[in-house]
Amino acid sequence: MRRLLSILATAICLSIAGAHGIAQAAFVGIPTSLKLQFGHIRFDMLTLAPMAHTRFCLDYPQECMASKMVFRGGRIKLTSQRLADLVAVNAAVNASIEPERNDSGGARERWVLSPARGDCNDYAVTKRHALIARGWPPSSLLLAEVVTAWGQHHLVVVVRTNSADLVIDNLSATISSWSISYYRWVRIQTPENPMYWARISSRIVRTRRNAT
Repeated sequence: MRRLLSILATAICLSIAGAHGIAQAAFVGIPTSLKLQFGHIRFDMLTLAPMAHTRFCLDYPQECMASKMVFRGGRIKLTSQRLADLVAVNAAVNASIEPERNDSGGARERWVLSPARGDCNDYAVTKRHALIARGWPPSSLLLAEVVTAWGQHHLVVVVRTNSADLVIDNLSATISSWSISYYRWVRIQTPENPMYWARISSRIVRTRRNAT
């Protein structure tokens, strides 16, 4: 029911607002004075990629190709149209995949593009794939592993923009800054090569958005 209400709220926004209005309605922002402090993730040392991601790259090698040139360090200019893209893809993928808990364990876990049913990993890789298909540079769309407030490992997509690093998430219909969450950040893909993952050195978190 909670997911249905979130999708319905997004649909209402889409029906009554233009592209700029959509972006404003679906974006949980932060004050301008805080954007420089909390806006962007700082990468630390390289770390092992999740085992399931390594398997995903074998299944979908085109999703893990390194960019020949990283556009502005992986960040992209955030426009109303691009923010509307994020809202549309987030809502569409959240609605298209029926949530299904993964009980197979990490050793047998598989990340799948556009399944009928799946868990957070499938939502995340499908959203990244859909945005790349819309022309977004892969280096601006990074998979990231977090831990929820209730201790569950969870996968989201971090969208690196010149304004802030944003999060699209199957647990929320809104687009928010990475720092506004209850998540503990574990590791993230690097912009230079999606096969490489790094720890996050700056883990300042503002707990304004409820994780549901």
